[in-house]
Amino acid sequence: MMEILTRYFPDLTARQLDQLSALGDVYREWNERINVISRKDIDQLYVRHVLHSLAIAEVCRFRAGARILDVGTGGGFPGVPLAVLFPEARFTLVDSIGKKIRVVSEVVRAIGLENVTVLQARAEQLPGRFDYVVSRAVTEMKTFVGWVWNKIDPGTTAGTLPAGILYLKGGDLAEELAATGKPYRLYEIGDWFDDPFFETKKVVYLPR
Repeated sequence: MMEILTRYFPDLTARQLDQLSALGDVYREWNERINVISRKDIDQLYVRHVLHSLAIAEVCRFRAGARILDVGTGGGFPGVPLAVLFPEARFTLVDSIGKKIRVVSEVVRAIGLENVTVLQARAEQLPGRFDYVVSRAVTEMKTFVGWVWNKIDPGTTAGTLPAGILYLKGGDLAEELAATGKPYRLYEIGDWFDDPFFETKKVVYLPR
């Protein structure tokens, strides 16, 4: 399965490859105890979770020192794969459900990620500001924007795009995005990754 990642990200270092390769066993072990990934998806971990998360890197490359908040991280997606890919950026992964945060904490520890903070919290209650907020379809966009908009430092350039939201979601999003009242850009993940899973999947970018 690692061949899927190296096909699209040929510049991964030996350490990054080791960390990403370790995810399969770590998630299988923890998913037996605490189900954070559906049984049918665990066999497709590297396509449906790891590669899907890394689609954000096709839109924006985070620079050293960038502050990224992953809201509703669940089992650690998209935050964990992105933290592996950008070891000089700083990631805060939050979820309101304690058992999910326990799994994420153990995954981060097991693969030796040193640029990640894991918290059980609601996004709207978090202190501090960030350059980017990332997430994967935790709720409809208008609600999500309401949670995180004031957590983003406007106008910072800690990556190849100005500060904002980078959100993974599928389907027809025009009406949902119009309801936010914010400008946005849509990127089709199928333009980069040719697996059928990505045919309707998108990265949504809302600049702050």
